[in-house]
Amino acid sequence: MIKIRKGAFQHVESELYAFPDTRREIVRLKNDILHGKSSEDENVGGGRSSLPSDPTGRTAVLLTSHRKLEQLERIHDAIETVYNMLPEERKKIIRFKYWTRPQVLTWDGIALESGVSRITAIRWRDEVVKLIADKIGWR
Repeated sequence: MIKIRKGAFQHVESELYAFPDTRREIVRLKNDILHGKSSEDENVGGGRSSLPSDPTGRTAVLLTSHRKLEQLERIHDAIETVYNMLPEERKKIIRFKYWTRPQVLTWDGIALESGVSRITAIRWRDEVVKLIADKIGWR
């Protein structure tokens, strides 16, 4: 298993907690671009825009070059890919730990609900986080 830095581990965990909101944010950004609500003009120095003048071309360029959208999609896709390849018992641990609101279970409770020991549950979590970090390209 790969070794990742503590900061990267914590960042992946925060992305796991935010995963349900990330999909909504991606949809919102795409809708803003498609329906012309995006007011982010990176050309603050004046001069002419490098974007195409036709609306369809402009929308296509914005959808493919929006940095925040690209980053969110990359993170979302990595989490979704890793999650979908997990066996059901590991998926259950991820759902209990990161996506159950309000969070009322401790690691002992998560392990009990999943039918494994606390150490095994934490080890599985560590492996999942490391797989996601590797998929995103963080170390």
